[in-house]
Amino acid sequence: MSDTAVTTRNPSPSPSRCRALAHFGRRVRARLRDDRGSGAAAVLIFALVFMSLAAFVVDGGLSISKRERAADIAEQAARYAAQDIDVEALRNAPAGTQPVINDGDCDMRVQWFAKNSGLDQADVDATHCTPNTGPQRVEVIVQITYRPMLSGFFYDHDIVVHGTAAAESVTGPAN
Repeated sequence: MSDTAVTTRNPSPSPSRCRALAHFGRRVRARLRDDRGSGAAAVLIFALVFMSLAAFVVDGGLSISKRERAADIAEQAARYAAQDIDVEALRNAPAGTQPVINDGDCDMRVQWFAKNSGLDQADVDATHCTPNTGPQRVEVIVQITYRPMLSGFFYDHDIVVHGTAAAESVTGPAN
């Protein structure tokens, strides 16, 4: 046997293979560093969060405002209805007797007041006096219907709020 050494030499890659490997490496690095579109997703998420918070603040404030308005109108309407007293019964009653309210006209007077306060006709029709509150006391319930401003994108129904107030007819001491 002969002792000839066989040496194999790694053939150097061809220039075209080097270019292909270099191109492949650049594409891989570019894809790993590519963040196109990630900012758009962040902007969309931020916009949704911002709109949700804005709807909560704006529509929450609107709800509080409408509830206060319903309570104010109910209070004024109750005072207006409590002023409708039976004058003849008061004149013929002994001294110190509290006046009796004409509760038969209560709903009509309260609805007239609500209409003149600028409520919609459906809300005026739903405004009423509570029955059986006694001869010297009137309790009024006022309804206000409104549409939310920003949450209307998500919730497509009207919101109804109520205000309740009571008034009593009281006379002072005689002069």
